[in-house]
Amino acid sequence: MCLGIPMKVVKIKDELAWVKSGGLLRQVNIQMIPALKLGDYVIVHAGFAIEIVDQHAAHETLKLLDEIR
Repeated sequence: MCLGIPMKVVKIKDELAWVKSGGLLRQVNIQMIPALKLGDYVIVHAGFAIEIVDQHAAHETLKLLDEIR
């Protein structure tokens, strides 16, 4: 099973973004989302940002993941 994790964009440079969730900071490819902005939440899967999600949905998903842990 694959799981995409919502993460917040904290830095953008060229075709890469640095995203954060909890204490984790990752560098991801953003070629699939050219309109991405700082502060957006994205679904990250296998090193790629694949979709922009609204902040409320991202927080709800992260809350559920915390409950599972």
